[in-house]
Amino acid sequence: MSKFAIIETGGKQYRVAPGEAFMVEKLPAAKGGNVTFDKVLLAAHGDQVEVGTPYLAGKVVEGRVIDEGRGERKIIFRYHSKTRYRKLKTHRQKFTKVEITKIPA
Repeated sequence: MSKFAIIETGGKQYRVAPGEAFMVEKLPAAKGGNVTFDKVLLAAHGDQVEVGTPYLAGKVVEGRVIDEGRGERKIIFRYHSKTRYRKLKTHRQKFTKVEITKIPA
């Protein structure tokens, strides 16, 4: 029996299962702390599937913060041909790594 849910956080949607770890946009939680995701779009347990419109009322997915950090460096390069215009900038997005502990039945 597969048990999973689809949640929304940070403007993105993630498919999560119990015991699974994934990275999301920075959350206001300390390392080792608990987080809850209340924007559950879909919850599935075997053949039983619940779909929200847009969210499932009263369902929350619980997780534990494993790590926090900054992602890989992204390069932003602006260039205009024939004018000697070149600008180089970089960005590192902050993230929170979360392990899912509980999914609604």
